[in-house]
Amino acid sequence: MKEVILNADDFGLTPGVNEGIVRAHREGILSSTTLMANGLAFTEAVALAKQNPKLGVGCHLVLIGGKTVAPAEKVRSLIDRNGNLPATLPSFVAKVTSGKIGKDEIATELRAQIEKIRAAGIEPTHVDTHKHTHAHPRVLSIVCHVAKECGINRIRQPIESLRNSWQTTAGERKGTSTQVVAAAAVRSIAPKFRATLKKFGMTTPQHFLGLAMTGRVGPETLRKMIESLADGSTEIMFHPGVYDDALAETGTRLLMARELELKALTDKSVRDTLVERDVRIISYRELH
Repeated sequence: MKEVILNADDFGLTPGVNEGIVRAHREGILSSTTLMANGLAFTEAVALAKQNPKLGVGCHLVLIGGKTVAPAEKVRSLIDRNGNLPATLPSFVAKVTSGKIGKDEIATELRAQIEKIRAAGIEPTHVDTHKHTHAHPRVLSIVCHVAKECGINRIRQPIESLRNSWQTTAGERKGTSTQVVAAAAVRSIAPKFRATLKKFGMTTPQHFLGLAMTGRVGPETLRKMIESLADGSTEIMFHPGVYDDALAETGTRLLMARELELKALTDKSVRDTLVERDVRIISYRELH
């Protein structure tokens, strides 16, 4: 049997992103999303989640970009003098690797984000992280510990088959080399990553797609992904949205690309391919 979780990151980032995610669910095949507790449009996202109970909602844990949810005095090593989280992945990784960010402070912030989502009336189906920061071994252990402490035992495994990365980028490799390299880098830590998940008793889909093609998953690419699915469970990662001024002001590199992925998720031929290939759509709620 083949099962697929179609998950949208960044729920709560902006009103346009919220609109795109809800449209991808209501009008398309999106089955899951992850909510940013520090997102500018968090409150709206919560309301939309409650209006769409079939949409699985997890926690998109954020350690890069924006403000913390925990009080600044409890996470001093995580923030700069203006109270902002590290702006880029390289700067965050450098600080974590050198020990400049305290493990307890990371745990404090992650716990605060999960608690904020729960306090808003959303029970998270799973956790993943913004920019895949939990691919860092030190961060992964903290994420798993906090998630289990909060009663969450499902997590994203952003380890993409290099064969699938290469196949899905065929014909579109211009501009994707950095993402293919990123997929290869994450793949290199796969044994340790899986060992940590096993240690904490975390459940994850067996396969993952979307890292090498982040922001480039149009209808044709998504059909290729579906046709390449292996037996078992697979998560495909998306970033759908509607471009708006608020999105432009966030500094994200994914702007109009979000509308391309929204188009893929609502494309009839993609839905037909799922039916033809006998692929069952699930959310993290149904993952066992």
